[in-house]
Amino acid sequence: MTGNLEVVTTRHNAAIDPVLSAWGWEIPVYLFLGGLVAGLLILGALYELLHPDRPRSRALRAMPFAALGLLSLGMLALFLDLAHKLHVYRFYLAFRWTSPMSWGSWILLLVYPVGFLHGLGSLDPAQRETLLARRALAPFLRPLLRWADGARRAVLKASVVAGVGLGLYTGLLLGTLAARPQWNTAVLGPLFLASGLSTGAAFLLFFRLDEREHGFVVRWDVGAIVLELLLLGAMLLGFAAGDRSAQHALYHLLGGPWTSAFWSLVVFAGLLVPLAMELLGRRRRLPLAALAPALILAGGFALRWILLAAGQASSFREFP
Repeated sequence: MTGNLEVVTTRHNAAIDPVLSAWGWEIPVYLFLGGLVAGLLILGALYELLHPDRPRSRALRAMPFAALGLLSLGMLALFLDLAHKLHVYRFYLAFRWTSPMSWGSWILLLVYPVGFLHGLGSLDPAQRETLLARRALAPFLRPLLRWADGARRAVLKASVVAGVGLGLYTGLLLGTLAARPQWNTAVLGPLFLASGLSTGAAFLLFFRLDEREHGFVVRWDVGAIVLELLLLGAMLLGFAAGDRSAQHALYHLLGGPWTSAFWSLVVFAGLLVPLAMELLGRRRRLPLAALAPALILAGGFALRWILLAAGQASSFREFP
């Protein structure tokens, strides 16, 4: 008589395979670019909603189109990570209310028309004339320009909503995975949204803005950095007050293998140093003018890379 022996385990063998890596570099790149695009959409739309005139600088007018290009790069990274690339269309055959991935797929699809209309309405008369001079594009663009102008405030509000949804989704996608204590926290969605606002503001500060636009972006950047620090503190406190698996997640960032990278790259170089530079008003002085935005962008990417790596190493096991 022959029989089958089936062994079921809820975790991997720590002595043989201590870490099961499911995601590589593509996912942190996708999460970073998604948050960055969310910040660009929100800040660009809020500036115009809160001020009577449209953006004056060429950089801010072109930023919606740049955001769509960056989002396309992020989606390319996500596509490269897919195991069954030919099945990507299946995301859009149904919508599941309880699935963050389904929400994210449709939010990503919504961002493109909203961002395109946002960008069209931001163009100055000379740029519009240049586009309409192309005979192949004029019949398509002329009604879109009229619609983008006529429904301008509605388009801007939709841009804010799409940006907030995209920024939250990048964190909620991980936060709903309860099997990974490092990600199983309600703070992750707001944290990634705040980080996206900060990185979006930092990206804008690499370009020439007028005085009022620059002041607006810096103020929002300061607020986003402060909020991000508070949310990081809340996340660590939540881990400390949790069960043994949550405390093991805390150990990864306080004494564990990602401690030095987290506190040096994310908290110190990516948040505290740029915050101090902005509060001291040194952003406009060369050669330090580009330093703070560069640190913020590096810190935002490091935040996602570290949390993703630590999350894949966390599991429901006792604190060492």
